[in-house]
Amino acid sequence: MADRKLIRNFGIIAHIDHGKSTLADRLLERTGSISKREMREQFLDDMDLEREMGITIKANRATVKHTHDGQEYMLNLIDTPGHVDFHYEVSRAMAACEGVLLLVDATQGVQAQTVANAYLAVEGNVEIVLVINKIDLPGANPDETALEVEHILGLAAEEAIYTSAKTGEGLDELLTAIVQQVPSPGGDENSPLRALVYDAKSDPHRGVICNVRLVDGVVKRGDKIRMMAVGSEHVVTEVGKYMPKATAVADLAAGEVGYLVAGIKTLADVNIGDTITHASRPAETALPGYEAPNQMVFCDFYPGPGTDTAELREAMEELWVNDCSFTYDPATSDALGIGFRCGFLGLLHMKIIQERLERESDVNVVQTAPTVTYEIAMNDGSVKQIQSPSEMPDPSKIMEIREPFCTANIIVPAEYIGAVMSLSLERRGVHKKTEYLSPARVMLTYEFPLGEIIYDYYDKLKSCTRGYGTVDYEITDFRGGKLVKMDILVNAIAVDALSVIVHADKAARRGRALISRLKKEISRHMFEIPLQAAIGAKVIARETIKAFRKNVTAKCYGGDVSRKRKLLEKQKEGKKRMKQVGSVEIPQEAFMSILEPEDG
Repeated sequence: MADRKLIRNFGIIAHIDHGKSTLADRLLERTGSISKREMREQFLDDMDLEREMGITIKANRATVKHTHDGQEYMLNLIDTPGHVDFHYEVSRAMAACEGVLLLVDATQGVQAQTVANAYLAVEGNVEIVLVINKIDLPGANPDETALEVEHILGLAAEEAIYTSAKTGEGLDELLTAIVQQVPSPGGDENSPLRALVYDAKSDPHRGVICNVRLVDGVVKRGDKIRMMAVGSEHVVTEVGKYMPKATAVADLAAGEVGYLVAGIKTLADVNIGDTITHASRPAETALPGYEAPNQMVFCDFYPGPGTDTAELREAMEELWVNDCSFTYDPATSDALGIGFRCGFLGLLHMKIIQERLERESDVNVVQTAPTVTYEIAMNDGSVKQIQSPSEMPDPSKIMEIREPFCTANIIVPAEYIGAVMSLSLERRGVHKKTEYLSPARVMLTYEFPLGEIIYDYYDKLKSCTRGYGTVDYEITDFRGGKLVKMDILVNAIAVDALSVIVHADKAARRGRALISRLKKEISRHMFEIPLQAAIGAKVIARETIKAFRKNVTAKCYGGDVSRKRKLLEKQKEGKKRMKQVGSVEIPQEAFMSILEPEDG
């Protein structure tokens, strides 16, 4: 049982690509937790997708030993994601820490996620150690970056630690700062057990592995535990720590971070944020836990070629065990059959889930275009939320359609203010304030409808600021507006998976752009296919996919013209009959073409 005064629990938080995973690698190396032979880049990122994309998706953890002033300290490190979609992972990791390393790139300075993560740390009441990273790069300006952080976030510039996660420079000073500045955990080993489940993953042989932070008490193999929220009881078969590989230990005590295996079959028996206590000596009150993640992007997943609904459901269940921040509910479509309506934290989260389904479970998925949640105020005074345009009630019963709004902080070099303002105006953004972080960098605050920025705003921002612009957003409320449902009709049949909710002023332009893109994606058939965009009964845009034409008169050499006319009439009748009974094959690309920017 470790002395609590010698334990330090800390996380690493930063904007995307500021060097969190690389710094974690160097800390593991410097403390001797892994050898040079075992070392690889992004050591803690154990998902193939993380290593391919060069990003952290799930928060990872490791326990390392470090000797300072003759005493051996136990450092529990949690490496968190940097992308805005995985904000929820960061907030969960914070609950297991007493301190965080706020990493800032010395060449890029303060970015949008730097500010957002710093506020998360302040709200979580954890100690912040400022680390200026990448000081080895030619364009690095660590002193100016530290002053910029002091100006924006109020963290003392003179207390900043200068490091290079690539070369290992400044690591000894950083380890000393962790020991001296991050407080030791509280808690009492003699109190009834209270352990916070801050993450969980499924193992096919051992069941669900719970990652826990012990607040009070001690847990060891053979203990009978109870999940306080679910009420289920289990017997502990193993407790351990990630050092950085999973290593079994005799016990875990108050203040420590580790994992626990208790033969739990499914995640239905484990809630993230649940409190574990002893069945024989339960705690009186549970720990606060977490708010449920708020899904803001929704789309439908349907089984693709070679996959049936049962296989897709099984794959969804397996993945949900590892990532319960997405949701899935059964859905049906006339065009695509039986599938699932899924909710995600953001567009990148959606892409990751689709990739993991196809890789880890070997299923083919047809995905519809993502939408955001809308609120519908009915004439009878009730309010209902819809996640898809196909759920829209009868227009005569609707009083108002409300869309989600968010407040966005956009950090850009000063010379690009004009370009960013015109881009934001196009997306119905309302400018709130402009704040100069330094003579060369500005933070613009805007209010946007979420549906206008969630698809390609980030890409456009990067384009118009030559890669220097960053954005972070937070959902605030729902507001009414001139919103309408636009149906897409293929061969006079409305395809519910292609319908979208748009602002009335943009409907005609959006309809024309969408129809012209669909024309490129849907292949020609033996009969003519009309494509239409309609609001209610009013058609606002139309394109026609011409039919293939077989030359049925090719073998008619000479003779009376009526022979040719007879063959052409027969072909015409056949095409008419084919159009009535023939079905149009709509490829996956057609559903995703809705996402493309209007000028694309």
